[in-house]
Amino acid sequence: MTELIDYLGAFADVPEGERRLAAATRELLERSVMPRIADLYESSAFPSDIIPALAEIGLFVGHGPEHDEARPGPLAWGLAQRELERCDSGLRSLVSVQSCLAMTAIERSGSADQRAEWLPAMRRGVAIGCFGLTEPEHGSDPSGMETRAQRTAEGWRLDGHKRWVSNSPIARVAVIWAKSESSAATGDIRGFLVPLPWPGVEVRPLTRKQSLRVSPSGEVLLKDVRLPESARLPGAEGLGAALACLNEARTSIAWGAVGAAEACLDMAREHTGRRVQFGRPLAGFQLVQERLVAMLDDLISAQLVARRLAELKVRGALRHPHISFAKRHNVAAAQRIAARARALLGAEGIITDRHVMRHMANLESVATYEGTDEIHTLILGADLTGLSAFR
Repeated sequence: MTELIDYLGAFADVPEGERRLAAATRELLERSVMPRIADLYESSAFPSDIIPALAEIGLFVGHGPEHDEARPGPLAWGLAQRELERCDSGLRSLVSVQSCLAMTAIERSGSADQRAEWLPAMRRGVAIGCFGLTEPEHGSDPSGMETRAQRTAEGWRLDGHKRWVSNSPIARVAVIWAKSESSAATGDIRGFLVPLPWPGVEVRPLTRKQSLRVSPSGEVLLKDVRLPESARLPGAEGLGAALACLNEARTSIAWGAVGAAEACLDMAREHTGRRVQFGRPLAGFQLVQERLVAMLDDLISAQLVARRLAELKVRGALRHPHISFAKRHNVAAAQRIAARARALLGAEGIITDRHVMRHMANLESVATYEGTDEIHTLILGADLTGLSAFR
């Protein structure tokens, strides 16, 4: 990794204390992951050996509403997500799902016993969590989920099918969202903690992916899964509990996209500066400079949006449409930067060792999950007009 590009100093005034987590993350990844990231991507392998180190530097934390001195602030957290995705989206995804989704669901909606059982092990990286919301036929509209939870004399029975469940192949606990049998209404959606492995639960890794190949993702099939009442998240009733967790993860995505964009611009600038054609470096040609400046435009705006997101959260003024704007804007900006970088590298741009094509492919998934561009556009449209276009 080369030096960060911060043209307008969006992060120049960040206090040293807010930089420590990002610096530790960057040092770990440069030493332990970047030298092998191309091989990991080609073999669709996650570097599980770094999980203890990720835990040790403090990347596994829940984002509950209560104050916690040990939890990184929004700016420190965002800068660390930026570093993770400068390396690879799969690394940021693992941390985001563990912390922002699984741990946050338990921290916000779990009982005291559930928090005591799972959160310490998850902070240490001993237990990895996953978050089962998306289904094969229900992605953008999770309220249509078909997974059912039925009360029994002993507790609950779950039946259903979750797909695109990041972390599931290596997880020890799954947060599963299901509708109770009493009604199809959104308000009857409940959350459950399912230890893995567990009778009736089958986890199938998703293979042959062309994007997010480093991310361990899978599908979770639930057939006559019997759970005690103590497995239900008592504070998770209604889809809002799940969406609150997604907002935390979307904030991480907005920051991660900045890291991917920076990596791609760095590589394009380095390549065009040393590649000589027609007697001079490519960077000396007007058309190349125009593309580099267009990439810089997108990067600066994404950096400023990410920084503003953290400031709003610190002030308690962050609303979910703000998060939709940041996710939509920053991912699209990163996609444009990656595409331009790929073109500027020419044939070299498709080689795994040059990293640009890997970021470009990963961003296709990042643009799709946790709300597509279209979904976030409609969220913003409703906020601007007061009229929902969803139903």
